[in-house]
Amino acid sequence: MKKIKFVVPILFAMSAILVTGCSPLKKMQKNADKINYTVVPEVLETHGGKIDATIQSQFPAKYFAPKVTMTVTPVLKYGSGETPLATYALQGEKVKANNKVIPKEAGGSNSYKGSLPYNKDMQRSDLELRISASQGSKSVTFATVTIAKGVIATSTLVDNSPLSITGWQKKANSTGIYDPTLDKYQRIVPDAFMADLIYLINSADVRPKELTKAEIAHLNKYIVEAYSADRKELKGIEVSAYASPDGTMDLNSKLAGKREGSASDVLEKDLKKSKVKANVSSKNTPEDWEGFKELMQKSNIQDKDLILRVLAMYSDPEVREREIKNLSSAFTKVADEILPQLRRAKITANVSLIGKTDAEIARLADSDPSKLNQAELLYAATLTNDAAKQKAIFTSFTKIYSDDWRGFNNLGYIQLNEGDFAAADKNFQKADQLDPKNPIVQNNLGCVALKNGDWAKAEVFFGAATGAGKEVRENMGILKIKQGDYDTAVKYLDTKSTSFANRALAQLLNGDNNGALTTLNAAPIESGRIAYLKAIVAARTGKTGPMYESLVNAIKKDPAYKVIAQNDREFDKYANEQNFKLLFQ
Repeated sequence: MKKIKFVVPILFAMSAILVTGCSPLKKMQKNADKINYTVVPEVLETHGGKIDATIQSQFPAKYFAPKVTMTVTPVLKYGSGETPLATYALQGEKVKANNKVIPKEAGGSNSYKGSLPYNKDMQRSDLELRISASQGSKSVTFATVTIAKGVIATSTLVDNSPLSITGWQKKANSTGIYDPTLDKYQRIVPDAFMADLIYLINSADVRPKELTKAEIAHLNKYIVEAYSADRKELKGIEVSAYASPDGTMDLNSKLAGKREGSASDVLEKDLKKSKVKANVSSKNTPEDWEGFKELMQKSNIQDKDLILRVLAMYSDPEVREREIKNLSSAFTKVADEILPQLRRAKITANVSLIGKTDAEIARLADSDPSKLNQAELLYAATLTNDAAKQKAIFTSFTKIYSDDWRGFNNLGYIQLNEGDFAAADKNFQKADQLDPKNPIVQNNLGCVALKNGDWAKAEVFFGAATGAGKEVRENMGILKIKQGDYDTAVKYLDTKSTSFANRALAQLLNGDNNGALTTLNAAPIESGRIAYLKAIVAARTGKTGPMYESLVNAIKKDPAYKVIAQNDREFDKYANEQNFKLLFQ
């Protein structure tokens, strides 16, 4: 009995040792190198601000134990830290859970899709798998597996410089953008005043009461002031005499001519009396059908629509007159109300109103901006390229004309260019309150959102900015590159785009290497960005010589590209070449 008692524990212990030595967990751990991993894409890429990866795992037959659960955590490890992706689990056939089952006898596969936000430190990185397996209360940890290296970050080369729009006039060397629908300063503004001398039927005599009318007195005063004022110029005076469209053409021609003469005589006497020298011109119109039509349209005369239809149907004056007279009830009203107003001579004084000089406007903008109107104060901003002075002008505008959206919009424009996005957003919001849904302001709010990385909000604002100008298309192109929608980006950044670099980048990311190179070669100036993108196109198409030439040019124009190129996986296959290493010495 003692032997049995002795033997049984020994056999139990030996059995336990045997079981432990052949543990399914240990076996899977030992043979982990037989698992085949594939990453798509082979070199990770960032698109739309994130890294997407598909990890495909192939397990050989007789590998995966039926009662084992495997837990896998993909981790992107880089210089300054690491970022894990979502953990996933696989299980054997006898595990009661809801994970993907890998059969033991046949083996099996798994496909996992993961994503993580990108930051620039991830460009040089390793994608690792950290694996553990468990059965009951026991678990083992597998050796870390590196399945991919680095991240291609070409999409981050987008020039995120959205185009905001201002409400001041653009000068040739100014960064401002002028919208022609907005009020702009004109130093010389045309002005005019007109007065009528009314005649009796079939008469060319100027009646005394016509000469004492208020409008004639106003005309004379207007002419004298324009002639003598420093900031006005009397350009000329025109006499236009008419006869009403009733009676024969011969009679009306003679009558209009006589009225031209009598009105001109009156004008000449008044000019001589006031000692005004002016260029005087005169003309006459025998039958004033245009005036007739205008007065009829404004009248409440019965059958006026019928009379207007007659004018449209017939061009012969005699036919028109006959057809209108046939409308006997209506013609009585026409004869009483319309025709007398057409027996006239119209005297028009044309004047140029001369505004402040550039020097005066610039001085007042600094010393006393309240003495400038809106158009003058906006114009003052175009007289300097100093952003600080422009900022001061628009700040003054917001205080003096606090109900005008343009001051807040333009101040926000300056602040956006300064990188003060919070202040710019505040002023754009104020402009939006003053003029809701103004497409220019919507575009500018979109620029702030784009700069702040709020792509969803930027898209809403740019969508509401339709009609603001070509700048909106440029901004939508930038946004679509940021979102990873390169096909749409190419459509926005069409051949009319002013950003050669962003258009070429969109084409490159959309797989059109030739199109990208054509765009880059068309750029009027080869900036560092243009040269660097040329180098990427050359690397992708295996053109080593042009690649090195473009890299040298990019670094020469902007030394920052030396660091960028060293970390760029676009050039990995050239990393060990001596010529590539020489670029960074």
